[in-house]
Amino acid sequence: MPKLRGEAFWRETLRSAHYVVAPMVDQSELAWRLLSRRHGAQLCYTPMLHAQVFLRDANYRRENLYGEACPEDRPLIVQFCANDPEVFVQAALLAQDYCDAIDLNLGCPQMIAKRGHYGAFLQEEWDLLQRMILLANEKLSVPITCKIRVFPDIDKTVKYAQMLEKAGCQLLTVHGRTKEQKGPLAGVASWEHIQAVRKAVSIPVFANGNIQCLSDVEECIRKTGVHGVMSAEGNLHNPALFEGRNPLVWEMAEEYLEIVQKYPCPLSYVRAHLFKLWHHTPKERCKENGASGTEKGVRGKRALEEEEDANSELLSKNKQKKKLRNPNKSFDPSLKPKYAKCDQCGNPKGNKCVFNMCRGCCKKRAFKETADCPGHGLLFKTKYEKSLSWQSSQRVIQTPEISRRGDAEVGEAAVLKEAGDGAA
Repeated sequence: MPKLRGEAFWRETLRSAHYVVAPMVDQSELAWRLLSRRHGAQLCYTPMLHAQVFLRDANYRRENLYGEACPEDRPLIVQFCANDPEVFVQAALLAQDYCDAIDLNLGCPQMIAKRGHYGAFLQEEWDLLQRMILLANEKLSVPITCKIRVFPDIDKTVKYAQMLEKAGCQLLTVHGRTKEQKGPLAGVASWEHIQAVRKAVSIPVFANGNIQCLSDVEECIRKTGVHGVMSAEGNLHNPALFEGRNPLVWEMAEEYLEIVQKYPCPLSYVRAHLFKLWHHTPKERCKENGASGTEKGVRGKRALEEEEDANSELLSKNKQKKKLRNPNKSFDPSLKPKYAKCDQCGNPKGNKCVFNMCRGCCKKRAFKETADCPGHGLLFKTKYEKSLSWQSSQRVIQTPEISRRGDAEVGEAAVLKEAGDGAA
């Protein structure tokens, strides 16, 4: 059966999904997806998976996708970050039987994405992206989708989206912020960009950005004409967002923990979810302030409590504190050192690693070869040698004891013999 494309794919495979849970690293795991689906979410994405690691590491595949099957967790889209067509497609081939589509992450703006050369830092490399999507569209049995950030210029954003569509992308999620808009500088996402993309392409479009409550979702669909709306931060603070409810926090926390008992995940994920649930009050913003996603006053995630003055150069509070301690400190990205890549996976390598690897790859190699890497604090060889030395010392201690015990037995036998001779 030929795979469905465009509108047919969205309508039949994705069941005309309007309410979408975003791919969130360490946060959109199975337990959280199931909680979100119980409360209105119609489509979920996995956390972003590293294609190269997924391809080479069976444990990584099992922990992130090959675990216990759950029929409730569909439709599902698996998202990868990658910068090599062959690696991306080979990883996608291993994942396609467990999902309904494969998504290429072109939206991550974080420093780790810059160092690894993926996410939003590929948005200028159109030739590479065309090759990746063309190959995936040709080889995969499921559709290929993309999640992007916008350029400051609307026309360039539209051409970018059209290029991806022409290459074979069957659904496009548009985050209405540029890659520079993150952290305290996130600001408001541009629905104008999203609307322009929606009008310019024939494939389904999801909008991402400025979603804190159900009224934001409805307004976004009305203003942009998109097929669906994706939520990340809003969903983490209120997994019942798509139901239009603000349930008691402890009720959501208890329900999530019950699901985790059945579908376990790392404790760090659980802590992060509980923190988000207990430290947010979206009800006041949506109902009392009546603020929509595009109205003034909305700041991005980790917004500053007070407006930064002109002399702060729009630095975060943490950076401002560092500047006070060291007035000569510069936060200019161009002055930062370039990070060398791990020989194994492409992530940044440790500066003092003896194997020229990141810590994860270094740990595996050092363990396999019983070697040390002081740069990463891994001392497998040293500990092994200490173990051998200790075992050797134990043998030395035990040997004299055995000798003394033998001498004593011989002496005792002689005494007994002598006593026997006397009696005779």
